[in-house]
Amino acid sequence: MLKMAWLSQLKMKRFIHISKGVSCKQSICCITLVWAFAFSVHAGSTLPTKQYSIAPLATELNSPWSMVELPNGTWLITERDGHVVIVKNNQLSRVKLPLEGLYVAGQGGLLDIVLSPDFNESNEIIFTYAQGELATNRLVIAKATFNGTDFSQPKIIYRVATDKDTPQHYAGRALVLPDNTLLFSSGDGFDYREQAQVITSQLGKVLRINLAGNVPSNNPFSDHEDLAAQAVFSLGHRNTQGLVYDYDTQQIVSHEHGPAGGDELNYLTAGTNYGWPVITNGDDYSQARISPFREYPGMAKPTVDWTPSIAPSGMAYYGSKHLAFPSLQQHVLITTLVDKKLYGVNLANGEFTQSHIFPEVNGRLRDVFVTTEGNIAVLTDGKEAKLLLIKPK
Repeated sequence: MLKMAWLSQLKMKRFIHISKGVSCKQSICCITLVWAFAFSVHAGSTLPTKQYSIAPLATELNSPWSMVELPNGTWLITERDGHVVIVKNNQLSRVKLPLEGLYVAGQGGLLDIVLSPDFNESNEIIFTYAQGELATNRLVIAKATFNGTDFSQPKIIYRVATDKDTPQHYAGRALVLPDNTLLFSSGDGFDYREQAQVITSQLGKVLRINLAGNVPSNNPFSDHEDLAAQAVFSLGHRNTQGLVYDYDTQQIVSHEHGPAGGDELNYLTAGTNYGWPVITNGDDYSQARISPFREYPGMAKPTVDWTPSIAPSGMAYYGSKHLAFPSLQQHVLITTLVDKKLYGVNLANGEFTQSHIFPEVNGRLRDVFVTTEGNIAVLTDGKEAKLLLIKPK
């Protein structure tokens, strides 16, 4: 049963030390394979400041959501109906994952994909997906091993504890942190936005678990009497679609969808309340005010606000170790569904300057991935979608 009560008191947040290093999917060593003719583009006066080429890695994708590149150059792309597209040696194949209770409706289905930090030894891959039926559904985390052509039976390691009866706002983004814990986002379920402020509800939260599925002892609410609260890393989120680790400053960066306006970029810290729906710069889709507050004591305001909405989808961190496009270093790259552009936001200049990059890549854009060399892959959205690779000339 969902409890429609407001959180009356927040526990003092604790600092969780995250050791230096990266084990998220953006850092996987890879060799890029291109199987179609690239077309050349000359960059303009804005970022990036060098010539580049764009080529398709995969076409005719069916509502893809995310992708990852393996150390041997193979790409894996999730499609919401439960398929994983494998791009290997210039060849494309599809495998249907036998996901327990997969729920494909609205925004639900197979969502994110990341590699376990010991992938080179275990061949283990982590998925997020929607499970259940309309009356009762939830986000789950599952793991499977990949043998190069197929996957083992996925094993669910964690279920979001709060069920809902809407097929929207799953969030579903996952990030392996340098301490080998898993951070993942759980949306507010659309009709249950007040639950984002209820500490015992796992809707509207960013959660943190160990890769075995249990809860770390240093989570900010680890001594709460309710087990659901013990997994909470941060609260007050609407629909978090982007999670990356900035290894240059050792900070977690997220973005999330607002309603009509109020899309946000935030630095995530343990135990922090990011305000939804008490504070927001957006309004309801009816143009009614959601809340009278744009700020409120004890709640963090967004670092970057997008009003009107750009509908941010994927996000990748382009760090100092990425060398292909030096002018993009210490930027987050953000795909958008409404603006239909790829943006770079400078995290290093203190002003969060935003640039429209690679303007030839347009349309509804679903996700972005940065390889170790600094090449950039962009996944388009919907039917007949593509995975594009951008490389310097």
